[in-house]
Amino acid sequence: MRVIAGSAKRLLLETIEGMDTRPTTDRIKETLFNMINPYISGALFLDLFSGSGAIGIEALSRGAKKAWFVESQKKPMDCIKRNLVHTKLNEKAEVMLLDAVTAIRQLDSKGVVFDYIHMDPPYGKGLEKQVLIELAKSNLVGEDTEIIIESDLDTQFDYVVDLGFRIQKEKIYKTNKHVFICR
Repeated sequence: MRVIAGSAKRLLLETIEGMDTRPTTDRIKETLFNMINPYISGALFLDLFSGSGAIGIEALSRGAKKAWFVESQKKPMDCIKRNLVHTKLNEKAEVMLLDAVTAIRQLDSKGVVFDYIHMDPPYGKGLEKQVLIELAKSNLVGEDTEIIIESDLDTQFDYVVDLGFRIQKEKIYKTNKHVFICR
């Protein structure tokens, strides 16, 4: 896995051994960033369920002002920290060793409004719904915030309207999809 573009272009990133994480492929990552790249410069980026940190690091490399990395497990968090140092992007990053809901509550008390909130939770556990419920109650999501969820193809998002969100678009791949949600 590597950084695709920007200040850390072509640098290889460390990944986590085992089946607990599922790194986003370079091709899917490139497609995602091609869709949001015109708006990433100067953005505040929240990377929930960060894994190796590849998505947030790509955002920083492409010009995001700051990124927050939220990961609940120590082993992946250590990997994120090493990747941030390796890419020399650690000065623009804040790491949080917390579950996503607790992190949202802590960030909400700081008054941050994000431009992008990305999440790639473990598939089939309903974690994206828990996070969206918490985001709906928070001030982290402004009128222009884009929430991007990577999920399996079977995950349904028909409930988001009840939370005050709408699906802006979906990008379907062979085995998963990106769902873009906003207020």
